[in-house]
Amino acid sequence: MQKDFQYVLGIETSCDETSAAVITPRKTLSNIVSSQQVHLSFGGVVPELASRAHLKNITSIVDAALTNAGIGFEQLDGIAVTHGPGLIGALLVGVNFAKGLSLALNIPLVGINHIEGHIYGNFMDGKQIPLPFIALVVSGGHTLIVLLKDHLHYKILGETRDDAVGEAYDKVGKLLHLPYPGGPEVDKLAQTGDPEYVQFPRAMLNRDDFDFSYSGLKTAVLNFLQEKPEQEIQQHLADICASFQQAATEVLVKKTLRAARTYQVRNIVIAGGVAANSLLRKWLKAEAQRFHIAVHSPPFEFCTDNAAMIARAGYERLRRNLQSSLDLNAYPALRLGKAEQGNL
Repeated sequence: MQKDFQYVLGIETSCDETSAAVITPRKTLSNIVSSQQVHLSFGGVVPELASRAHLKNITSIVDAALTNAGIGFEQLDGIAVTHGPGLIGALLVGVNFAKGLSLALNIPLVGINHIEGHIYGNFMDGKQIPLPFIALVVSGGHTLIVLLKDHLHYKILGETRDDAVGEAYDKVGKLLHLPYPGGPEVDKLAQTGDPEYVQFPRAMLNRDDFDFSYSGLKTAVLNFLQEKPEQEIQQHLADICASFQQAATEVLVKKTLRAARTYQVRNIVIAGGVAANSLLRKWLKAEAQRFHIAVHSPPFEFCTDNAAMIARAGYERLRRNLQSSLDLNAYPALRLGKAEQGNL
């Protein structure tokens, strides 16, 4: 039996963004995201610093989400919180805050898989996508192809065997001394570069499976840079970025289309931080049109980590009476589609 949930609060603290959002079934009322600046000087996320920043910020971020939505705590119908995967300390801040709020307000709580949240970033503000569909989830921590035959039912078809594609982007950005995070900077430079300047490897491109590997591509960029003088690297910075991006994206596009054709689905969604990448959006859509397959991508604000997508996935579960107990815990290596103890 499906229930009516008018106002759902989402909380996201899986990595270095403290985020809270309030949504209704058809509208995002607020989506507050506080990105932690403390990590910039380290060139990457420091887990202990992330946890401390979440503790400092979460109360004010949740308050701001409700204020911007124009509602009070007493009007909330349910709470959705990321409980994995992610940094254990960071996750625990959000999970424990959500549990306390659920208990105090006597409203349902549901733990959400962060990857599930990214997929439901495509369903914001009442948007519907025909099922079944293939989801390509690409971010700094994840690269996988998922088949959804129905809502909340996931079959992982393939995933990375080492680095995630977003991680490779950030590492290449670091090798090129670009500002952190490197992924958006690489994309920006690549748009003016020559993608044929270097032929970087396309790992596992011609295999029949749907798995990925990006550690070799990252190493190939490193080896190339070590063989070139700094002056030449700076002169061809955009070309190197374009060549790397071409190699990284080609595998994503061709394997995703192969999965869609293999499972005879007519819709593809892309999700995660790398879903904002300009080449991926353009190339996948163009190739999919050749096979009469539609490609859906979330608005840019719902690509990176945010609580609105967590609230949207939570709404999908709560309306089906799928709730978590107050034993809900954080799981840093939570698999998509797997319910851990204390959840559901």
